[in-house]
Amino acid sequence: MAPKAKEKAKNLVIVESPAKAKTIEKFLGNDYLVKSSYGHIRDLEKKDFGIDKSDNYKPKYVVSSDKKEVVKELKKLVDNSELVWLAADEDREGEAIAWHLAEVLDLKEENTRRIVFHEITKKAITNAIENPRQINYNLVNAQQARRVLDRLVGFELSPVLWKKVKPSLSAGRVQSVAVRLLVEREREIFEFSPKSSFRVKAIFNVTSQQNKVYEMTAELNHRFKTEEEAQKFVEHCTGSNFTVNKVTKKPYRKTPAAPFTTSTLQQEAARKLGFSVSQTMSVAQRLYEAGKITYMRTDSVNLAGDAVNAAVERIKEDMGDKYVKVRKYSTKSKGAQEAHEAIRPTNPGKESVGGNDREKRLYDLIYKRTLASQMSDASIEKTSVEIDVEGSQYNFQATGEVILFDGFLKVYIESNDNEREEEDAPGFLPPIKENDPLILKSLQARERWTQKPPRYGEAALVRKLEELGIGRPSTYAPTINTIQQRGYVVKEDRPGTPREYRVIELVDNKIKTDKRVENSGAERSKLFPTDIAMVVNDFLIKYFPDIVSYDFTAKVEKEFDRIAVGDVVWNEAIHNFYVPFNKQVEETLEKSERNRGERILGTDPKTGKVVSVRIGRYGPMAQLSNPEDEEEKPRFASLTREQHLETITLEEALKLFELPRDLGLYEDKKVVVGVGRFGPYVRHDGKFASLKKGVDDPLEITLERAIHLIEEKRERDNKKIVKSFKNVPELQILRGRWGPYISYDKKNFKVPKDVEASELSADDCLEIIEKSKSSVGTKKSKAKSSTAKKSTAKKSETKKGTATKKSATKKSGTSTKSSAKKSSTTKSSTKKSRSSKKE
Repeated sequence: MAPKAKEKAKNLVIVESPAKAKTIEKFLGNDYLVKSSYGHIRDLEKKDFGIDKSDNYKPKYVVSSDKKEVVKELKKLVDNSELVWLAADEDREGEAIAWHLAEVLDLKEENTRRIVFHEITKKAITNAIENPRQINYNLVNAQQARRVLDRLVGFELSPVLWKKVKPSLSAGRVQSVAVRLLVEREREIFEFSPKSSFRVKAIFNVTSQQNKVYEMTAELNHRFKTEEEAQKFVEHCTGSNFTVNKVTKKPYRKTPAAPFTTSTLQQEAARKLGFSVSQTMSVAQRLYEAGKITYMRTDSVNLAGDAVNAAVERIKEDMGDKYVKVRKYSTKSKGAQEAHEAIRPTNPGKESVGGNDREKRLYDLIYKRTLASQMSDASIEKTSVEIDVEGSQYNFQATGEVILFDGFLKVYIESNDNEREEEDAPGFLPPIKENDPLILKSLQARERWTQKPPRYGEAALVRKLEELGIGRPSTYAPTINTIQQRGYVVKEDRPGTPREYRVIELVDNKIKTDKRVENSGAERSKLFPTDIAMVVNDFLIKYFPDIVSYDFTAKVEKEFDRIAVGDVVWNEAIHNFYVPFNKQVEETLEKSERNRGERILGTDPKTGKVVSVRIGRYGPMAQLSNPEDEEEKPRFASLTREQHLETITLEEALKLFELPRDLGLYEDKKVVVGVGRFGPYVRHDGKFASLKKGVDDPLEITLERAIHLIEEKRERDNKKIVKSFKNVPELQILRGRWGPYISYDKKNFKVPKDVEASELSADDCLEIIEKSKSSVGTKKSKAKSSTAKKSTAKKSETKKGTATKKSATKKSGTSTKSSAKKSSTTKSSTKKSRSSKKE
């Protein structure tokens, strides 16, 4: 939606979002009109990469089709203003938005001001207005370099994958490295073989001097490899004496975590609130634009003096002076280049804010973390108890903690990704001293298994990317979204599988042996790489090792950082990367073989045909073929969700050819189970019902279970139907996500908002359909006419531009750095090209 022009204003302030504009407008007087560009107004052309490789990798920008009305309106407002203030965000992307606005709106330098602020408060906005600056072309060039490099990699690498692996695939510089991390972890899990042992825990009764009896849990300092060894130890404990051999007390201090950066906020919001990375950034963006928190894309952990003072006052008021400890944090990341302050409340003394539930919860997290960062250490005493077992070389150990002074823990406790059991957490110990005798209440030796390497969740992946120096605050969320959208990664819960374990118990000097069942391997919101991700990853490692190299990708990020401070010419950096990369692309297209992850499993004992698996048109599949008879068509079967090309066995693959399976009759019609393009299904009477992920196996599902799924699907469909018509069976009114709609002849049509859907007749519906079709036809006709006019205008413009457009790499004067000479964004080129520039 384009902004509407108002009366003439002396000052026009342009920001990226309407919400940000609304907040800023509150702090400025009537002489200021605040308008939004609704994000980026232009981007690289799709044609020919959008980059002129023959002209020093000069980007070819075009105004986005959905922003033309916005640009048109902003130009009118510029003409009616004396000064234009470009107030896009203060990171590289914001600087690039400001530059694009200056270029497209043909702004004159003497009438243009660039202002930045890391929080939307009256003080910050006033300070920005009082201290304007010019556009920072080094920051613009760093952002251009990232955009150009990513376009070159994506547009050159993706066609290689189409030809050599599978059509419609894509590759990207950062996304490919993120996928590699997930693939390598998945293969660690594939290769992992759990080993069992017996863990022994005991509960002792401790009697105090006041004759009070307390319970204390302790664990043996050894794990037994076999059931026989565990049984022997349990028998030894029968009737044995247990004595406290040693009690050790060690005080230690715990310090608070630094205030939030982008990555630590994403990680903590995932762990504490269950937010995805993109959800966190979306909510934080709204909080920032409403003036409630500082800028949310930052590597910095620094806090402004005013913010520290406000936090200290709040701590003193609520908890007292002893809880205050002023701290100054420094940023560890060498590449920190975004905003200059950590994420904090704009008013650290304000405990809560309005907004929706997610906004309130995220603000509360940020508020508490900020406050805790300026609080005293927690003082804790850790107690370790060693318990001797009469006649045994092993001993029991118990640990406990006592908080002597809570300090910052009164407000905030940082989470982590360690998946340890709750029973492992240190508890509290009863009063105890050396040589105290203990009475054994119960003892249990339970079979446990070594844990497989944990899969990455979004928070853990962000932490790993940051640790490797890959990506920056603005790239984590888009990278994780992209690898999911493109089918390389699936984020989901997996229920786990039943696993039997053995238990030996000693209670009241009686030994009992038992077998029990637990759920093993359940996972929540984890990232699982798909088979196609593994095949693509292997292909890239073989032919494009630099693209998926952790060190190389981190090195490129550092190169962007150097461009941002003017130490490197961006065009030269792109050239140094592109020349060898392009050579790799050409050699790979010419010399490499197709790679579909094919793996031969063996021979079908019944037919003698070869059984193999590979990536097919619709995903991973098994193939049964006779290599000696080329005329005989092979048989194909899709793999189930739980199966992988790398781990499926011959027996499992042969079972897939039993599908589709005929389960029997229901309502005198066949019930068939199979695996299709969208996963396992049950088919009955021409309709399909999906099998439940992690619950139903298409090779084992019964007729009874299939009927249950069919009835469930019917119930859902019936709730979806608003109205159907016997005289026109193919016509229905259905409930959709965005309201009721008409379904007819396999096409959907909107029901007008002012119409009650349930009262429509068949004739009413057909009339709406006809009106909708004629409306679409009119729009297409206008679009063709408009396209023809634009094509003619563009040809004329191109001829005119060839004669008048000035070089973007022309010298700008003696004071300009060499890095700006080759940049398309130098001050000189910006001024000289505006009079002739056309978009």
